[in-house]
Amino acid sequence: MVHPTFSDLGLGPEVLAALKAKGFEEPTPIQALVIPALLSDERDIIGQAQTGTGKTAAFGLPLVDKLKPQGGYVQALVLTPTRELALQVSEEISSFRISQDLQIACFYGGQSMSEQLRRLKKGVDLAVGTPGRVMDLMDRGKLDLSKIDYLIMDEADEMLNMGFLEDMEKIKAQVNPDRRILLFSATMPTAIRDVAHRFMKEPQTLSVKNKDITTQLTDQIYFEVAERDKFEALCRIVDVEEAFYGIVFCRTKIQVDETWHKLTDRGYDADALHGDLSQQQREMVLKKFKGGTVNLLVCTDVAARGLDISMLTHVINYSLPSDPESYVHRIGRTGRAGKTGTAITFITPIEFRKFKFIQRTAGAEARKKKVPGVAEVLEAKRKRLEVKLQERLTNGADQLFLDWAKKLAEDKDPIAAAAAVLQEAFGKELDPKEYGTVQDMDQARPAFGAREGSGRDYNSPRDYNSPRSFGAPRDSGDAFGEGAESGGTARLYVAYGRADGYTARRVVDLIKKIAGTRDHKIDDVEVGDKGTFLSVSLKEAEFILRAFKRHEHQGKPLVTMKQRAAPGPSSPAPVPRRYNKGI
Repeated sequence: MVHPTFSDLGLGPEVLAALKAKGFEEPTPIQALVIPALLSDERDIIGQAQTGTGKTAAFGLPLVDKLKPQGGYVQALVLTPTRELALQVSEEISSFRISQDLQIACFYGGQSMSEQLRRLKKGVDLAVGTPGRVMDLMDRGKLDLSKIDYLIMDEADEMLNMGFLEDMEKIKAQVNPDRRILLFSATMPTAIRDVAHRFMKEPQTLSVKNKDITTQLTDQIYFEVAERDKFEALCRIVDVEEAFYGIVFCRTKIQVDETWHKLTDRGYDADALHGDLSQQQREMVLKKFKGGTVNLLVCTDVAARGLDISMLTHVINYSLPSDPESYVHRIGRTGRAGKTGTAITFITPIEFRKFKFIQRTAGAEARKKKVPGVAEVLEAKRKRLEVKLQERLTNGADQLFLDWAKKLAEDKDPIAAAAAVLQEAFGKELDPKEYGTVQDMDQARPAFGAREGSGRDYNSPRDYNSPRSFGAPRDSGDAFGEGAESGGTARLYVAYGRADGYTARRVVDLIKKIAGTRDHKIDDVEVGDKGTFLSVSLKEAEFILRAFKRHEHQGKPLVTMKQRAAPGPSSPAPVPRRYNKGI
């Protein structure tokens, strides 16, 4: 069977070039049906296909090809049931556009009305929005759809389920009567058929046969973790697995870069992929990942669209996908070609209902697990190292090392000598202090929320420019890395602050560059106008002060110690208060 390519569907050369640059090679079945119909026909279209089959590109690519940049009126409107889907559709279509002059805007509740009004005033060619906000803008006389050429109703069955039928009818009544209507739905219940009959003129139905969209070869797992614990959970999961070759999905470019930098700082072979990379950079990253030089690829949904990478063992949803289609796209990258794979999702407590909705809509079923404990992770690493050592013993060591071993055995007890060699080679890798703690959410549930007196909601995303953004979680007595061993903690002052253009991230990067201190050993970062305070263990403070000994700012030491504390009844260390035991 010959499969069509995008060039067979009638798309213009500029759109085809954009698709090639994004790595798209072959259209999905629904795209192969809808794209030529939308480009060459004038009839309304009913598209029936499950979530995760590429419907957005099916209508988005022809629109980008046909719409006139800065046309002077809203030429197309895409209605979606949720703001998350509206944002994703808007972002995906924007990634296809040939010219930046094509004005695409997204309108949904919860966003500033004044900002949306300003956006409309500048001119919009293609609008994406939720029915409620679109109706609101129309009622205000700010959104004129009287000249519209295309009305697209995406996830129409879900819009009906959410009670948007009345809004859909009002919107349809006010649009250009000669417009084309496209209705996309995963199911075709009586209510949808009734809407199609009343809204559309002799529509053609283009459907893709249903199939299992989540393969049985993919083991779906979710972990309930606090936002601040996600990175530590990621490290433990990667380390406990026998083999890991996978993609880590983040919601934003900023989160991609942060996660990537933290992974490389911890010694992982990782790289990042997002929309800010040039085509040359993108190709270089993919070459390293496909070649096995890198085994962890951190990326956004948009950057990953069109990637064809086989043999992935894992997909990790570091950020919960915004909608069921994204979930299916993500997890569908593993469990291919008869190989088993694992799809892992991190959810915070307030995301539980949304995750259940995603599973239900996508026809997926994930089982809950607990984040591996440090002891479990270290035992898994030890066993892997033992296998490597056994292989080396079987294959034999080089003469240089045999002679060295004989000398050690003559001078020292053989067992003690072997233990010393193992500790020197693997001591850091098997050091429990290399790991922070992860809150046990089942134990924490009654108290989960804002810590007493902190005013902070731990369900909310972590701000990496706020205090306590770096370092081990707060629920552990050894939150400052080696604090327990060194007998206390230190409060350091760095003479760079906001007035000098420094953020918490930049201060931590400076210390890492000069002193080699890892992110997770720095905590409680507070950036002021003229300086920054941060906490580390006393032992780490000695390294930092020594490294910065010759560094000055305005004739004074750049880094100084402002407070030290040793644990004890009379002088408690300024470590985070424990409010629940970590794993």
